Amino acid sequence: MKIKRKVALITGITGQDGSLMAEFLLKKNYIVHGIKRRTSTLNATERLDKIYQDKFTKNKKLYLHYGDVTDALNCNRIISETKPDEIYHFAAQSHVAISFEMPVYTTMVDSVGALNILEIIKNYKKKKIKFYNAATSEMYGTLNGNFLDEKSTFKPQSPYASSKLLSYWLTKNYRDAYNVFACNGILFNHEGENRGENFVTRKITRFVAEYNYSKKGILYLGNLYAKRDWGYAPDYMEAIWKILQYKKPEDFVIATNKSYSVKDFLIEAFKNINVKLIFKGKGKKEVGIDQKTQKIVVKSINYYFRPNDVENLRGNFSKAKNLLKWEPKTNFKKLVNIMVRNDLKNFKVIRN
Repeated sequence: MKIKRKVALITGITGQDGSLMAEFLLKKNYIVHGIKRRTSTLNATERLDKIYQDKFTKNKKLYLHYGDVTDALNCNRIISETKPDEIYHFAAQSHVAISFEMPVYTTMVDSVGALNILEIIKNYKKKKIKFYNAATSEMYGTLNGNFLDEKSTFKPQSPYASSKLLSYWLTKNYRDAYNVFACNGILFNHEGENRGENFVTRKITRFVAEYNYSKKGILYLGNLYAKRDWGYAPDYMEAIWKILQYKKPEDFVIATNKSYSVKDFLIEAFKNINVKLIFKGKGKKEVGIDQKTQKIVVKSINYYFRPNDVENLRGNFSKAKNLLKWEPKTNFKKLVNIMVRNDLKNFKVIRN
């Protein structure tokens, strides 16, 4: 008897998490559909290069659809056509700093997008669809560096965090009011080779790789003392999948239980090219210096400080460990090493 494959729909499939989730589910023998926004940029699907299948591929398992989660009619058509068993909702304007510049757009995508999909699932009669909502640790704000879990208080400090908190509560509302199998994954910062170039971790590793070859340039950053619980994104895809496989819909914190500062990340990244950083100055005038050459290579400047910054985020993944039997596999040093090595390889290709 032929076993029926599960069907998954991924919003934001061209982003870091969406592309990694697609790769993970294909290995689990799913049929995967993904929603991508229409764009004229040629490399918009670059993260999917390893798994991309064109329209003439036999026994096709990956399908891409043009769409936008703020367009309810479009989402309804795609869900009706694809008939998914599971929806992984990653589509978002996920850059915290940009959310201060584009608060309305951020709220529309990050809040209304989730609401549109939940409303469609509520009214969908053909099967019970499981829904995963990508919440965020930014919803907690700064809570004195405590370990944060599913019962911790939320205090969002950016339009991004506030809009994600609305999507979190909508997910809970539809679960409780309409019996939708809807879950929140409260993921702490998760990084990797596919991280966008305007995120601080990738900004650092790209600069380090370029500096390794050129020994020139200055990296401009904001608050060097902001601390985050940084994990490796591919590790977190298994946790997300397990959330939807659990016997009942619940919310889970996914983290490493450790936090490191931007300065820690810098020091570790430069170690990978055998450069020791020393720091001078304080606050918005602090600089990082290559000890060997005495050149300034890092500057903390006012421009990159956020209007309202979260000082420290550190998670507690005990619930995921106990109920999902999940824990992170990649430690902080290994994460930084993976990212630097990847960018060193990329810059070597460009130079050649």
